Amino acid sequence: MESTCPGCGLRMPQREALPAGETYYNTSAECWSVFTEVLAAEYSNAVLFGQVHQLTVDAYAVQHAGGPHPDKSVDVHLAGLYLTLVRGLNPPSVPPQLQRIVASTTEWPHFEPPPAPTALTVFDVATASTPDEHADRVRAWSRLVWDAWRAHHDGVAALVDAHA
Repeated sequence: MESTCPGCGLRMPQREALPAGETYYNTSAECWSVFTEVLAAEYSNAVLFGQVHQLTVDAYAVQHAGGPHPDKSVDVHLAGLYLTLVRGLNPPSVPPQLQRIVASTTEWPHFEPPPAPTALTVFDVATASTPDEHADRVRAWSRLVWDAWRAHHDGVAALVDAHA
């Protein structure tokens, strides 16, 4: 049997013993498992963590919007992509900006997720053979995910500008 992730469209063999996971992301258990492997690779490499971890988390979160995923989470992660990819902030400097946005925002806009998944998923990152390739794939993937949300770029910029 095969599993298809409702967020990114990743198709993988279904694994019977795989736990569903405790997440509100619109994801399959198999895709979530791949994501946790990518996170483990980043946590175990300080340089990689500093270069792309924020992009990894933000790209995964917004690529898996929908379902029970709350607007606040989607908005925060879209803001993270905006701050890194548009404003040019280094990924390690993004969390304090996001904390300011969260602390001063009481109403979170709903941004409808794009209709089609992007060409890259977390699986493409997981199959990288070197840390440099991993970082390059995260950058390409996060750019594609951000571009997929182009209909909401102005709204995300307004959210950041109003609260950062």
